[in-house]
Amino acid sequence: MSNNKPFGARLRAAMDARGPLCVGIDPHAHLLDAWGLPDTAEGLASFTYGVVDALADRVAVFKPQSAFFERFGSAGIAVLEQATIRLRDAGALVIIDAKRGDIGTTMAGYASAYLAEKGPLACDALTVSPYLGFGSLQPAIDEAREAGAGLFVLALTSNPEGPQFQSARTADGPTVAGAVLDGLRALNADADGLGSFGAVVGATISSTDENLDINGPLLAPGLGAQGGTAEGLTKVFGAAVRNVVPSSSREILGAGPDAIALQDAAARTNEAYRSVLGY
Repeated sequence: MSNNKPFGARLRAAMDARGPLCVGIDPHAHLLDAWGLPDTAEGLASFTYGVVDALADRVAVFKPQSAFFERFGSAGIAVLEQATIRLRDAGALVIIDAKRGDIGTTMAGYASAYLAEKGPLACDALTVSPYLGFGSLQPAIDEAREAGAGLFVLALTSNPEGPQFQSARTADGPTVAGAVLDGLRALNADADGLGSFGAVVGATISSTDENLDINGPLLAPGLGAQGGTAEGLTKVFGAAVRNVVPSSSREILGAGPDAIALQDAAARTNEAYRSVLGY
């Protein structure tokens, strides 16, 4: 295994030590412009490494959005690779938000790239899509177990179109989202402490009747600029709120490029989530 402890245990320890905040690294063109940077691979590198240098040793979790690196081709992927290494070297955990989903050897290829111990983009956890069937995730599940990594599976996303699929009923009765949560609950059943297989649940869904107690982490995007609030997390997640990984991007990144301003924004946001989530 690449890590002495599985992802769930490392995540709990990191959030206990540094607070629960997950900083999303989303280098939108307008954010690069706001930082006075060109919308180029060089601007991407300056932006990303500015965030890393300011926050890597202060924040528990980072979630770079792969799409904003991929749009610059191989140069952008090189920045993502280097940022991931730097963040992990500073003791932070990295969730690469790539939402990969496929079958068989193709899914195994994604798993080798992102989850294998010596994968070129080896991270602590990867977001994946279950919509080719929960069983299609098996190669990623196997690789994650082998490497001590984790997965975050799309379950209840906050986009308006999500319920069309996620709230649909399966042939066995539960909703698609419920079936995904059931699958994750089964994967985490034997975990010692927090499991390593988590769900993506939007912080702006208001509420849900689904059982979010999966003994695993619950990645909650949509906070800050997208409308989700720290106080609203209890309403959405109920008794499972302790397992929430609150992800915020623009409300922190918008404070840059000044490093102290970035640090102040992250500390302020982290403190708000600490009190709500009980850290």
